[in-house]
Amino acid sequence: MQVRIGVQYVARELVVDTPQSAAEVERALAEALAEENGVLVLADRKGGKIVVPARRLGYLEFGEDEDRRVGFGGTI
Repeated sequence: MQVRIGVQYVARELVVDTPQSAAEVERALAEALAEENGVLVLADRKGGKIVVPARRLGYLEFGEDEDRRVGFGGTI
């Protein structure tokens, strides 16, 4: 699943391709927001981690996995 993260005072959004489901990401967000200085931690598909202070989050946008197309896929 693809998650787009908007962070306050940052011009660009973060895009994370994560194996976690939307429910798991929402649960992690709720737990991070419940703590005074909580951080949202998301794992990406390549084994890395994204860590964002929960209080600085602007938004989270969930998207479906996209199949990558290779070549010329035009229809006649």
